[in-house]
Amino acid sequence: MSDEIEVINRDFPRGDFHAVIFDFDGTLSLLRRNWQDVMIPMMVDVLEATRTSETRDQLSEHVEEFVMRLNGRQTIYQMIRLAEEVSLRGGRPLEPLEYKQQYHDLLWRQVGQRVEAVRSGRVPQDEMTVPGSRPLLSELCRLGLPLYLASGTDVEYVRDEVDVLGLAGFFGPRIHGALADYKKFSKATIIAKIIEDTGVSGRNILGFGDGYVEIEEIKRVGGLAVGVASNEETREGINDWKRNRLVRAGADLIIGDFRHREQLLETIGGA
Repeated sequence: MSDEIEVINRDFPRGDFHAVIFDFDGTLSLLRRNWQDVMIPMMVDVLEATRTSETRDQLSEHVEEFVMRLNGRQTIYQMIRLAEEVSLRGGRPLEPLEYKQQYHDLLWRQVGQRVEAVRSGRVPQDEMTVPGSRPLLSELCRLGLPLYLASGTDVEYVRDEVDVLGLAGFFGPRIHGALADYKKFSKATIIAKIIEDTGVSGRNILGFGDGYVEIEEIKRVGGLAVGVASNEETREGINDWKRNRLVRAGADLIIGDFRHREQLLETIGGA
């Protein structure tokens, strides 16, 4: 086995995969890298305005914990939690959708520039993807595996950004993201739909993600969960903070990116 592939659970499912599900941001795409550096300070500002006795450092630690614990779910759930935190401190919260819009407006100052830079050709597509993403997707398609994408980002942005990165052809219509009616979408429902539509068992599903939610849901049905502890800033190596959280979420394997796809496929029995 490659040193680039850390085996956490030696009893992970091997081979006989019939479907593959990917998270998007941080797993394949780097267009929204460092989103947490926008969301967490915004939330800390909101909580500070309640005149809580907590220091900014205390608030930052608390907010980081729940934001990253909810990473992978739709953004609205993080904003629902923010509203609850404001109420707990005696404040009058805005509607979660208003907080979500504030966050999106702040984030888009960075993301919008990256999207347009790639769309215009000023920045290569692969510079904004996790290394090795395109060759791995190509190989999985060559093996005849249907690929699904499930993201907590609003679906219209996901589809646009997948297209901008030139990855849409790998997924076809199987691209899913957050909906205005947020109760009608979750990664658990997408996995359940894969099982229903294909007739496979959960054990036949291979999943990749860099957040808690997708790892937990893949393991819940008995599939193989590969934690992608990508270093989004340097585009190489392992992000230890991500790795530790992915291990706690139940990841079977940990990788930093997809450069070693041949060893990865050999390890999981998918070659």
